[in-house]
Amino acid sequence: MFKCKAAWNKLAPLARASSTLCRQAGKRAVLRHERTPQFVQPAHMSSGPSGGGGENTLYFVLVGATCLAGGAYAYSTLVGDRERYQQRITEIESRSSKPAAEPSTPAKTQPETAAQAVSEPTEASEPASAAASPAVEPTHAPYLLIGGGTASFAAARSIRARDPGARVLIVTEEDDLPYMRPPLSKELWFSDDPTVTETLRFKQWNGKERSIYFQPPSFYVSPTELESVENGGVAVLTGRKVMHMDVRGNKVKLSDGTEISYDKCLIATGGIPRNLQVIERAGDEVMKRTTLFRKIEDFKALEKVSRELKSITIIGGGFLGSELACALGRRSADLGLEVVQMFPEKGNMGKVLPEYLSNWTTDKVKKEGVKVLTEAVVKNVTYKEGKVEIKLKDGRVVKTDHVVAAVGLEPSVELAKSAGLEIDSDFGGFRVNAELQARSNIWVAGDAACFYDIKLGRRRVEHHDHAVVSGRLAGENMTGARKPYWHQSMFWSDLGPDVGYEAIGIVDSSLPTVGVFAKATAKDTPKAATEQSGTGIRSESETEAVAGSVAVGKAAPTPPPQQKEDYGKGVIFYLRDKVVVGIVLWNVFNRMPIARKIIKDGEEHADLNEVAKLFNIHEE
Repeated sequence: MFKCKAAWNKLAPLARASSTLCRQAGKRAVLRHERTPQFVQPAHMSSGPSGGGGENTLYFVLVGATCLAGGAYAYSTLVGDRERYQQRITEIESRSSKPAAEPSTPAKTQPETAAQAVSEPTEASEPASAAASPAVEPTHAPYLLIGGGTASFAAARSIRARDPGARVLIVTEEDDLPYMRPPLSKELWFSDDPTVTETLRFKQWNGKERSIYFQPPSFYVSPTELESVENGGVAVLTGRKVMHMDVRGNKVKLSDGTEISYDKCLIATGGIPRNLQVIERAGDEVMKRTTLFRKIEDFKALEKVSRELKSITIIGGGFLGSELACALGRRSADLGLEVVQMFPEKGNMGKVLPEYLSNWTTDKVKKEGVKVLTEAVVKNVTYKEGKVEIKLKDGRVVKTDHVVAAVGLEPSVELAKSAGLEIDSDFGGFRVNAELQARSNIWVAGDAACFYDIKLGRRRVEHHDHAVVSGRLAGENMTGARKPYWHQSMFWSDLGPDVGYEAIGIVDSSLPTVGVFAKATAKDTPKAATEQSGTGIRSESETEAVAGSVAVGKAAPTPPPQQKEDYGKGVIFYLRDKVVVGIVLWNVFNRMPIARKIIKDGEEHADLNEVAKLFNIHEE
C-alpha cells in the first residue's frame, strides 16, 4: 500500500502537467475557431475539415508515455519489494533457528545485556526494520570515561546532573558495573549470608542492607543504544581496556581493536596492587597461591580460600592488610584457620599512627585471633612440600597455604606514553592542574591523579572519598564549571564494627603529633555512628558538608586524664611547622567538617587540648 502511494506521488506531477497542457490547447482552439474543442476527435474523412487535430495528438502521446512509464515503475517496485520481503523472511527464519549466544559474563553485571532484555520487542510487534538492524557499539562518545571505578561513576553522575541530555560512555577493564571497594575488606566479611559472594549484598554497621554496586543494571543504557537514546544516558563497556590514546585525534583504541572518538575524556584508571619482588621471582606455584587484593574477583577467591585452606599469611600492616587480618581473624576460630600478619613496621598502621596508638592497634588485632609478626622483612619465598615458605631477614620462617600481598598501590599510568601526558616523578600519577586537567579536553580523577593542594602542596590520594570528590569535580569541570580542587577529602578504616577512625590531611607518623583522648562509651564505635547517621559509607554523607559552615556548640569541660593505655576515643593532631596539617579522629565520628575547617584555616594553636574540645570528645 505504501509503495503504491509512493508510485502515485511520482506519477501525479506528470498527470497534472498533461491536464494543464490539454486545457491550454483547448483555449487556443476556442480563440482560433470560436467553437468548443473536441477532446475526443470525431471520425471524418481525410478530406474533411481540420481543427485542433495536432494538439490532441500531442495530448495522447504525453498521456500514453506517462502511463507506460508509470506501469514500468510500478512493476519494478513490486518486483523489488517481493525480493526484499523474501530476503527478510529468510533472515528472520535463519536467525530464530540459531541458539542464543551466551554472554561472556553474568547478565547482572552487563548493562548491555540487561538493556537488550528489556528493549527487545516481541516477535509479534517487532517492526521489520528493527529486526534487520545489527547491534552496533558506539564509535563516538561526547563524554568518554576511562575506568569503571568510583571516580568514573561520580563523574558520570555529575555530568548528567549538569547536562541532563549528556551521553556518557564508561570503558572498564573489569567485567562488573561500577561498584564501591571499601566493603570488599570491611562489611562483606562480616555477613552471615553464605551466598554473599554471589549476591554481593551486605549489612552495613547500622544494620541496613545494600548492594556493593552503585546502581542496578537498569540504571544504565546499552552501549548499542547510547547514540540513539532520546535523552542520553550512561553506558558501560565492560571487559575492555583502553590500550592507546590519540590526544590529537581525540580517539582511543580498545583491547579488541575498536576505536572510539570523544569530545571530552576523563582518565580514572585507578591503581594496580603492588607485589613483592621476592614473590614475583618465586615462580608460578607461589604466584598461584598469592592474592593481590583489589577487585570483586579477589574477594571471592580469598573468601573461598579461607573456607578451604588451613592457613593464610597477610603481608602488609597498612589499612588493607589490617582490615583483612581482623576480618579473617574473627572467623578463624569457627573455620579452624590460622591467620598470620607480618610487616616491617613496629605495629599495625605504623606509617600512619603514632607509635603508642599503633601498638594499641596491634594488640587489638591480636585479640581478633591473628598472629602478628612485627619488624618482619621478607627475604625469600619458596614453594616446598605443598606449602609456601616465607623466610624473614632475621631468620624466622613461616609456612602457609596462601599469601595475601597488601603492600600498596601503583597508579595505573600506562596511557601516559601514547597520550604524551606528564607523570609526577615524586608521587606518581598523572600530573594535573587545580581543575584536574591534564589537557584542554582531558581530565584525571581518583587514585591516578596527582593534584596541587592549595593548603598542603602537591599530593596523590588513594582513598574512596577522594575518588568521590575528585570524580564529581572533574565531571563538573567537563561541563564547563571551571572549579578548582580545594576540598580536603577524608578516609576511614574500621577494624571490625567496634574500632574505627576517620582521618583527613597529611597523616604521617614521622610528623610530630599531639593526641587528646577520653574514655569511650557504647556509642563511640563505627556501628553506633552509622546507626545514628543512617549511612554505611560515611564519606557519602560527610563530603557534602561545607568546611566553612561548621557550627560548634559549647564544649564540654575537660575531665580528669584517663589512664595512659586507655585510647577509647580521641583526636590526634599532626603538625608541620607548628601548623595542623592532618587529623585522626579515633572512634570519634560525624565531626569531619570541624577537622576540615581547622586544616583550611592553617593557624598555629598554642593549646591543642582546647582545640580538641571542639570535637566534644569528653561528652558522655
